[in-house]
Amino acid sequence: MSTKEGSLGAPTRHVIDWSNPDFTDEKKLDDELRRVFDICHGCRRCFNLCESFPNLFDMIDESKTGELDGVASSDFAKVVDACTMCDMCFLTKCPYVPPHEFNLDFPHLMLRYRYAKRQKNKHSFIDDQLTKTDRNGKTFSKFANLTNWSTNTNNKMVRGAMELLLKVDKEAELPKYFDKTFSNQCKKSSDKKIENKSKEKVVLFPTCFVNYNNPNLGFTAKRILEKLNIETHVFYEGCCGMPQLEGGDIKSVEKKALHTSKLLKEFIDDGYKVLAIVPSCTLMLKYEWPLINNEDENISLLSKNTYDICEYLHQKIQSFDDNLLNPIQNFNGVTVHISCHSRAQNIGQKANELLKLIPELKVDVIERCSGHGGSWGVKKGNFDLALKVGKPVARKTIQLENEYLVSECPLAGVHINQGVQKIDKERTIKTLSHPIEIIEKSLFKSEES
Repeated sequence: MSTKEGSLGAPTRHVIDWSNPDFTDEKKLDDELRRVFDICHGCRRCFNLCESFPNLFDMIDESKTGELDGVASSDFAKVVDACTMCDMCFLTKCPYVPPHEFNLDFPHLMLRYRYAKRQKNKHSFIDDQLTKTDRNGKTFSKFANLTNWSTNTNNKMVRGAMELLLKVDKEAELPKYFDKTFSNQCKKSSDKKIENKSKEKVVLFPTCFVNYNNPNLGFTAKRILEKLNIETHVFYEGCCGMPQLEGGDIKSVEKKALHTSKLLKEFIDDGYKVLAIVPSCTLMLKYEWPLINNEDENISLLSKNTYDICEYLHQKIQSFDDNLLNPIQNFNGVTVHISCHSRAQNIGQKANELLKLIPELKVDVIERCSGHGGSWGVKKGNFDLALKVGKPVARKTIQLENEYLVSECPLAGVHINQGVQKIDKERTIKTLSHPIEIIEKSLFKSEES
C-alpha cells in the first residue's frame, strides 16, 4: 500500500478494545500516547479546538529539546484532563484518522488513559459523584425548591462552599430540578391514547436531563409527535452513560448498554423507532455503545434503530405534501448552534434544516464547539477554559443580533448565553432549550389563532 498524505475517505472508528490487557498496559499506553502526540506535534491543525492541543504544543515547545522526547510522561495528564471528548478533532480536523494508516483517534486515546487511571484507583471520587446523574436526579428532585435555591449563582455562600468541597465553579450555571419528573408524570397521565393513522410508532428516550431537569422539553416532544399522529411511548430506565464515559468508567457504561438495549428490544421488534432528545445520548446509543460492545445483538439492534429527534422530525415533516408549519409572528430571528455531539453523528445540520421548514423564519447557524463539555465544563479550573473555548461562539451570537438563541444541546445553549453575558452584560438574548420548542410554536400556531 502506498502512503497517502491525509485521509480522503470518511473517518471510521474501531471497536474500543478495553477488555484487552494491552489496553491498560502502562508501557504500551505510553508508547501510543507518544506516537500520537508526535504526529499531532508535526501537524498542529487542532491548535484552536480546545486546550488539550495548546497544552501539548506548549509543553513540547518549552522543553529542552523542543521535541516530544523532552516532555515527561507525567505531564501528559495536562493534555488528557483538558479533553472534553467532543470528537471534533477526530471528525473535522485530523487528516490521519482511520482508514489512514496512522490510525489516530485522539478522543478514544484520552478515554484509554482515563480508563487505565481508573483501573489503578487514581480517579477522582468527587468527579464520580457529579456524574451519577440518576442518583443525583432522584435525590435532588425530591427537594427541588431547596436544591434550586442552593445552586443559584446568586447564592454566594452555598456556591462558595460547593466550589470548595465539590470543585464546582461558583459562577457556572447548573441545571434546575423538578419535583415531578417527566417519566413519572407520563406514568400517571390519564391522557386518551391518540388514534394512530400513520401506523408509525416511536419510543421517546427523554434522557436524564429531560427527565429531571427539563420535563417541559419532554412534553414538547410528546405533543409534536402526537400531533403528527405518531404513537409515542415514553421510556426511561436510566442515564445513557455519557458522563461516566467521559470519566473513563467504561464498565459502568457497558452495564447500562446491556440493560437498556435488552429492554428496548421488544419495542424495536414490534416496529418502534427510538428517539433521543439530547444529542449526547443519541450518540451513545447509536455509536459509542456498539464500540464498547460489538458482540451483543441487542446493542447492535438498538444502534440501527435510534434517531436524533431533529433528524426524525425533519424527515417526517418534510414527507407531508403540504407544509404543516406556519410562520411565527414576533419571532425576530434565531441563532441555532449545532452541537458537537450532533455533528459527531454525521447526519448533517438537522436542527438547521428542520427550522428552515418554517416559512419566513430567519435562521443563522453556528457550527463550532460551545466549550461546555458536560460535567467537565462546570468544574473549578475548567469553567474559565470552557468560556474561553466557547468565546468565538458567544461573539458570533452577539454579531448576528438575533432575538433568540437555541442549541440542540440544552446545556450548551445556557453556556453560550453565559459567554455572551461575559462579553456584553447589557446584551439580552432569549435562550430556548431545544429547536423543537420553535417547531411546536409553528406547528400549533393555527390552533392558537
